Amino acid sequence: MSELKRLAAELAARLRQRGETIAVSESSAGGLVSAALLAEAGASAYFMGGAVVYTAAARDGLLGITPAAMDGLRSASEPYAQLLASTTRQRLGSTWGLAETGAAGPSGNRYGDPAGHMCCAVSGPRDLVRTVETGSADRAANMETFAATALALVLEAVSGAEPA
Repeated sequence: MSELKRLAAELAARLRQRGETIAVSESSAGGLVSAALLAEAGASAYFMGGAVVYTAAARDGLLGITPAAMDGLRSASEPYAQLLASTTRQRLGSTWGLAETGAAGPSGNRYGDPAGHMCCAVSGPRDLVRTVETGSADRAANMETFAATALALVLEAVSGAEPA
């Protein structure tokens, strides 16, 4: 069983057991987090929705995060990931919000982060933020690593929080 499938199955079971929901904002994972969660039977019980927020236009249009709200923030950072996670959670009315942002590769991003750089955040009863540096320029492998890291982070948050 792939790591993404294993993590998604474990998270799905935990969310269903607790009667909790999740909303997802992805960038450099390209939708793999949402796809893994939706591959689980009964996803409608816990998955509120998700979006690939890859551009400023998507951020504004899908999440309502305006350029003014970005003042002092930059993409692919922990504070930005936390903003995405909390906004996604609030807009979709879910228990948990999960967001990831980074540079999948093969080159770095315009902010100076190398390929393989990713920040992810969980917002909810327990907030967590993590940065990963794979050191790899392999886009597909980075995307899978980013998705697995994001799922593992929200699983860690859910496991350490009292049921909502």
